[in-house]
Amino acid sequence: MGERRVTMADIASAAGVGIATVDRVLNGRTKVRRTTAERVLEAASRLGYHATGLIADRIAGAHPFCRLGFILQKESKAFYRTLHSAIETAAGARADTRVSTEVAFVDALSPDDLSSRIVDMSGKLDALGVVSIDHPSVTSAIDAAKKTGCRVFSMLSPLSAPVEGHIGIDGRKAGRAAGWLMRRYLWEGEVGILVGSHRYLGHEALEVGFRSYMREHAPDVQLKESLVYLDDAAVAYEAASELLRRAPDLSGLYQCGGGVRGVLKALQHDGRAGRIVYICHEINAASESALLDGTIAATIATPIESVASRTIDAMLLAVQGKRQMPGTALEFRIITPENI
Repeated sequence: MGERRVTMADIASAAGVGIATVDRVLNGRTKVRRTTAERVLEAASRLGYHATGLIADRIAGAHPFCRLGFILQKESKAFYRTLHSAIETAAGARADTRVSTEVAFVDALSPDDLSSRIVDMSGKLDALGVVSIDHPSVTSAIDAAKKTGCRVFSMLSPLSAPVEGHIGIDGRKAGRAAGWLMRRYLWEGEVGILVGSHRYLGHEALEVGFRSYMREHAPDVQLKESLVYLDDAAVAYEAASELLRRAPDLSGLYQCGGGVRGVLKALQHDGRAGRIVYICHEINAASESALLDGTIAATIATPIESVASRTIDAMLLAVQGKRQMPGTALEFRIITPENI
């Protein structure tokens, strides 16, 4: 008696899906998520299903193919590693388009490094999302990328270059929210401000919003001159330590950018952790712990998953030549010890 023929039920069981899903993949009846369809294909291939080649053809021909690239900042930062993972998840979840992704990290806020990376990647991509400082050489690189037909989007921090769109929170609104929070703690005293880089227009908007709110609603609070720390935790430690040395009566501290671990270290070494109202824009294991022990009063977080999915949505619409509605800023989240 011959070997039993592999059935769609066998494939469904091996792939962890229903028979109807296998049928949809095999016959192309309705759209199925690419990751699900590929799981069906893998199961069919492993079981030796006679129509495995047909399934592969269905998957390859059912949906258009799009090449998307992303330039993120330092891979050593948990924030960007999480964003990378969110990008891969969002790309794999597309049911209407086969998406390939290429993600590159840059280790320094160097206009030349960013510009060369934009130019190198854009020639082989349909769309490119960049997290970048604003600089004339970056603008020039984006102009060159657009000439190759690559659609360029800014992520997290806006750019002055004419990009297809921007995906991120409203920096000025988030800065004013930080001011509102600070005002709930302080009526007077001195408040220091740390800015990752004024070349990040997003950081600049946070600072402007914070100063605007404090000037309007807390005129008796003295805002000190901002210190720039290049969005680096080690430099943030040095900048915060210097600020603490120069301001023995400091009451509050607002940080626009990443590198929270450096500031936490400076506060702990100075002995004023928990005595200074510290508000920041980063949520990770270190900031969660600092929220719980009172070192951080509140943090304003960017929705990473929304950044990834909204960027990919906008990219695919642009590549397909579909008209896009004007983008709205993403909603940020205010996190306190009570809602971690």
